[in-house]
Amino acid sequence: MFEDRMPFFEQVLFKSLGRHLTIDDMQVKGGGCINQTVYLKAGTGKYFLKWNEGADEGLFAAEARGLALLKAAAALPVPEVLGQDTAVGKPYLLLEYLDSRPPRTDYWSALGRGLAALHGHSQDLWGLDHANFIGRLPQSNNPMDAWVDFFIERRLEPQLGLAFYQQQIDRAFMTHFRTLYPRLRELLVADRPALLHGDLWSGNVMPGPDGRAWIFDPAVYYGHREAELAFTTLFGGFEEGFYAAYTEARPLEPGYQERYDLYNLYPLLVHVNLFGASYLSGVQRILRRFL
Repeated sequence: MFEDRMPFFEQVLFKSLGRHLTIDDMQVKGGGCINQTVYLKAGTGKYFLKWNEGADEGLFAAEARGLALLKAAAALPVPEVLGQDTAVGKPYLLLEYLDSRPPRTDYWSALGRGLAALHGHSQDLWGLDHANFIGRLPQSNNPMDAWVDFFIERRLEPQLGLAFYQQQIDRAFMTHFRTLYPRLRELLVADRPALLHGDLWSGNVMPGPDGRAWIFDPAVYYGHREAELAFTTLFGGFEEGFYAAYTEARPLEPGYQERYDLYNLYPLLVHVNLFGASYLSGVQRILRRFL
């Protein structure tokens, strides 16, 4: 399928590794709906390449920075970044390839404990010192003092406005949605900013070569850990052992499961903007519940 891209692949390997390698094997991989992805075998190395010809120039740079933050936290394993640049006009990210093996018996509980450890990393403000992306959409992380203000102004409002200007919603829907904001100030509880993966669903976790859970495709920032856990319940969810291990390691305030729907407004609006209005039904269900 990508045989005509072989010169591009070879140039990526040369720019990233500093030597010419002959590609011995190439397999197209499912990389979601955002980027093109391929497995490359060259010499004794195995590589996972992502590229996107129409991507924002900062997309893969932000992903590489996010992976570096997660790696520095040393809570859960992440793939090594081997190269991030542009070749023949195509932005790319080259990662180590993860040979998936059957998950260990403690796969889910270890993931829960590891995420609890990741959330132990904190800072004074909500946000991050740089912007990044969720999917291909820009994600502003300009730091703020108050979590509810950050959630409204940096998460919900940008996606709500984008949905309006992309004609996925009308002005009446936008006005109705905003009546939720006073309720958020009543319902969301305080906590310390926690380092979040930021896009943690079942498609961004897999058993690696050691059978442990490896995480990737981050959209990192310092946010409320309930928002992260809420995200894990979407699109299939995680097994119960994950949640039990997490809450044992890092207990949550009472009623946290009741607040998950509120936090999932953000990823649902993201999906409206990426994939269309079919995801609006989930948003409407949550609005009916709380308004």
